Amino acid sequence: MHFFSLFPAIYALTSTPEALKRATRAVLSTFLDGELPECNHLELRTTPRQTPAMDREQYLLAVLSEVERYDADKVGLIVSLDRRMGVEVLKDCLRIAGKLKAEGRRVIGLDLCGDPTAGEVETFAPYFAEAKKAGLGLTVHIAETIKNSPEETMKLLSYNPDRLGHATFLDEEAIEVVLDKKMCIEICLTSNLLCKTVSTLESHHIRQYLKADHPVSICTDDILPFRTSLLAEYALLLAKPPYGLGLTEDQVRKIGEMSLNAR
Repeated sequence: MHFFSLFPAIYALTSTPEALKRATRAVLSTFLDGELPECNHLELRTTPRQTPAMDREQYLLAVLSEVERYDADKVGLIVSLDRRMGVEVLKDCLRIAGKLKAEGRRVIGLDLCGDPTAGEVETFAPYFAEAKKAGLGLTVHIAETIKNSPEETMKLLSYNPDRLGHATFLDEEAIEVVLDKKMCIEICLTSNLLCKTVSTLESHHIRQYLKADHPVSICTDDILPFRTSLLAEYALLLAKPPYGLGLTEDQVRKIGEMSLNAR
């Protein structure tokens, strides 16, 4: 998880509204602009931060000012909650997300993210329930490392998330719940390889879900530290082993359709 050490530098470079807007504009353009855009629909995630130049609401408004340059069917914003957040910060983030959603802004959901070994997931239960009542979707990073306990995993599943990030180390009990509830798995192939949570693409857990015809969505995780793109992730699906999964074009097309249907 060494890529977490990059974030202080990234945060320092995006500590003002204008800098944040420039960074957001660059990311959106990477995915959505050009003659052959990388994707038809993008869900951008960011954790609201308070800096000397802006509060958390101003942070999200800066990001939304760029997101909303695109049509609603092209891009939406997911507000990420870090596992290390204290209760007061959580309350503030949820208040802002709910307020912006009620005002018709492009906030579509919440995400639980951050250091997978930090914090207590029970802290988030009332906030997730409140978010669902407000019409926000919910995705959670879950079972990312071998250190995440089965008890924590089942607790997160009990919050009925719409999608699951990574879900690399689910045990049989958790897999049964996921399959039964058709919870979409957000797959980040390059991230998993570089973080060494999977040893090879051949052993990647995406194969288990494809075999079960279970919904998956191909994601990039963080394009800067992992030096990837959505096109590169889809290329890994098509490339022959050991460089990729060796899927057919029809299989990859179906995965793309599943990704769109998971919105």
